[in-house]
Amino acid sequence: MKIYLASGNAHKVQEFQAIADRARAEGGVAVEFVSAKAVGGMPEVVEDTGTFVGNARKKAVALRAKLEASPVSKDTLWVLADDSGICVDALGGTPGVESAYFAGPEGNPAANLRKLVEVMRGVPDGKRGAHFVCVLVLLGPGGVEQVVEERVYGTLLVEPRGGAGFGYDPLFVPVGEKESLAELGEALKNQISHRARAAGRLMGWLGANGSV
Repeated sequence: MKIYLASGNAHKVQEFQAIADRARAEGGVAVEFVSAKAVGGMPEVVEDTGTFVGNARKKAVALRAKLEASPVSKDTLWVLADDSGICVDALGGTPGVESAYFAGPEGNPAANLRKLVEVMRGVPDGKRGAHFVCVLVLLGPGGVEQVVEERVYGTLLVEPRGGAGFGYDPLFVPVGEKESLAELGEALKNQISHRARAAGRLMGWLGANGSV
């Protein structure tokens, strides 16, 4: 089955596809993710709901509306959107839903990472807890909607480490690991990250319900 991803982020498309391919190898349904960029780009969406679920749903609905106006068959149209972010204990849970715009409305990932490093400077070990949240909203034919939320807990480094991953990955060390998400490598990250956990659950749901 084909799922249109409400994102033009190449890293996300690759990550979702890798997770889907692993699920397929383990007997799951075959899924091909298609970036919004491949169908002319995402419609403009103002992420103003204040919640991960609300923002993800808003993005999914926007892309579905665009695709429904195209030759894509409504009977086979599946759209997936995610909203994710990092919640820092010492900052009262922020940046949270504003993670993509932490350093300003331009949403520059490098600037966001630098800002988090600076605002956490001086915060001692033991008080650098944080967790990533990922919410997926899948819209399917006949009004089907499936919502999945997963989290991964860990701590923040003083300085970023690692050249892989994206966003806040270089600063975050998951519980039970000694390296940042940007150092662990894609194979391991795609098993333990918040998005991997959420997508893995979604693949399981699709295996049982993908034909509805």
